[in-house]
Amino acid sequence: MPDSDGQPAWQRAALADTLESLRAAHLLRQRRTVAVVGAGPECLVAGAQLVNFSSNDYLGLAQHPRLREAFTEVARTHGVGSGGSHHITGHHAEHTRLEEVLAAYTHREAALLFSTGYMANLAISRVLVGPGARPGLSVPGTVVGDALNHASLIDSARLSGTTFGRYAHADATAAARLLAESTGPALLLTDGLFSMDGDLPPLRELAAVCAAREAWLAVDDAHGLGVLGATGRGVLEVAGLLGTPDAAPILMGTLGKAFGAFGAFIAGRRELVEVFRQRARTYIFTTALPPAVAAAARMGVTLALDEPERRQHLQALVDRFRYELTGLGLAGRLLPSTSPIQAIILGSAEAALAASAALQSRGLLVSAIRPPTVPAGSARLRITFSAAHTEAQLDRLLEALQAVLPSQLDTALPAGHAA
Repeated sequence: MPDSDGQPAWQRAALADTLESLRAAHLLRQRRTVAVVGAGPECLVAGAQLVNFSSNDYLGLAQHPRLREAFTEVARTHGVGSGGSHHITGHHAEHTRLEEVLAAYTHREAALLFSTGYMANLAISRVLVGPGARPGLSVPGTVVGDALNHASLIDSARLSGTTFGRYAHADATAAARLLAESTGPALLLTDGLFSMDGDLPPLRELAAVCAAREAWLAVDDAHGLGVLGATGRGVLEVAGLLGTPDAAPILMGTLGKAFGAFGAFIAGRRELVEVFRQRARTYIFTTALPPAVAAAARMGVTLALDEPERRQHLQALVDRFRYELTGLGLAGRLLPSTSPIQAIILGSAEAALAASAALQSRGLLVSAIRPPTVPAGSARLRITFSAAHTEAQLDRLLEALQAVLPSQLDTALPAGHAA
């Protein structure tokens, strides 16, 4: 029978049970309405001014006046929406300019813009090893991926119509074993900078494994580009593979993190990019980025190259944070990372939520990350640094962590996260 508002009782009961189970497990997500304050990392949440240590704005470019000017100038001239997909009426000269800049930045022959990183990643598996990827080949393809890959890479494999296997985190030997057992065309997917742990994959070893199997290697460097490496060109630069693009033929990057704008891209050989342009459903059947966003993103890439001091200041903050946390006796909870992503393992979702709330009461926005984003038993505080942060703001964070964390620590570290 319907309830008084007309909703069938079985629907109401099913939805209520789902929400209650999430609430009971401390896994019910709550959105914050965040308003930016000025050009720094401060924000307003529920009327309170907080220092934001949860943003992916690694280089502090999202509020940069030159990005604002680039966006405004193109929007004033060409409007806001692109008006269509790239293959119909949505492709603009600003898109072409950005693709050319991204190809040069990544040392690749070509790049292709996508609306989001999720959409770019969804395309990879199906285009390269999915049904019909190679004309006349009836054997299903195989995708293998790191156990801690981003959800978009996991969904890319699951939705591709291929066989999917996951190897132990950052274990090239386990990846080789899965590939050796595979049939048909094969693809290995890995994050570049892992967004929840802040560590890197063994890229040189994975590249060798893929070369031996004649498998594609795709790297999602959404969090590394602009930040890692001597010139900020990401995990491939760190691994010494920047000048050898065929070692990792598919590079995916995003424009809404270090570059301060929005969107994503795939970069590689010209023929590879053309195949994605022709076959990627998440490129063909969606509206193109607004030209003004593309203009702002291009300015973000330019500033990332022209202002290396941003990257240097960011790294100095990270190095000092890790040194100081060791002095506070908390190093055993800190995952190994030299990146702007610093994770402090607390164990239970309840402990992570309590610590996050205590930090917020002290004027700091630090997100609690819980399952299913991270494995069960590894709930954490995920602290992210930006070049916009000051030394004084780092001092505030360190003082607050010293006050808050001892009361929130579980008695034992989760398995696999011992110091």
